[in-house]
Amino acid sequence: EVHLVESGGALVQPGGSLRLSCAASGLTSEHYAIGWFRQAPGKEREGVSCIRGNDIGRYYADFAKNRFTISYNVSNDNAEISVYLEMNSLRPEDTADYYCAAEENYYCSSGNGADFTYWGQGIRVTVSS
Repeated sequence: EVHLVESGGALVQPGGSLRLSCAASGLTSEHYAIGWFRQAPGKEREGVSCIRGNDIGRYYADFAKNRFTISYNVSNDNAEISVYLEMNSLRPEDTADYYCAAEENYYCSSGNGADFTYWGQGIRVTVSS
């Protein structure tokens, strides 16, 4: 069973930084895609960033380019994948619920994650002074 758990959400001031973490377990394919998505109040869910297994591809939404960085780490026994989203120069419009999602044998692209099967519970990021 695939399980995703996010952490790192917080209240941060504009211009500040935050690192979100996603602990993913149960994925059986090395050709997975793990993405970060967000949904702001009253808005549609949107893709933020995504990474593929073996780091063969990464995706960033335009608003994330040059501000956000996605990275990952695989445990020694390959049982858990940790995906990190480093967010810098945060803006009030980055305020949203952020979700980690995974899909086996998939790729990264733009989109709202409708094709991703496995989702975390979501965490709140608030950018405000």
